[in-house]
Amino acid sequence: MIPENIILSENKKELTLEYGATKSVMSAEFLRVNSPSAEVKGHSPAQKKTVSGKRAVSINSIELVGNYAIKLIFDDGHATGIYTWQYLKELFNGKDKIWKEYITELRKKGLNRD
Repeated sequence: MIPENIILSENKKELTLEYGATKSVMSAEFLRVNSPSAEVKGHSPAQKKTVSGKRAVSINSIELVGNYAIKLIFDDGHATGIYTWQYLKELFNGKDKIWKEYITELRKKGLNRD
């Protein structure tokens, strides 16, 4: 489902997708560390990279990719992830669980968000 509005916050730290009265709000950090790119996701679950040090990351710009996705350009130079509407919905719906798993993985690897 294509959102009616795609809104980047003034400070470029949050992305909001509006579907009628429903709003999905996600931080730039959350989106960056969960990029669907091969660089982050790898080609299998075993290859997934834990991205650290992205607490201050911002989204510089958003590009539409056909009618099915957006490409987010981050201020750290990352720009290879294609975020399909379905993937964004999955991220939003699983946000709490995904974030908790991410924080656990950071700690396990001795990494941090800064």
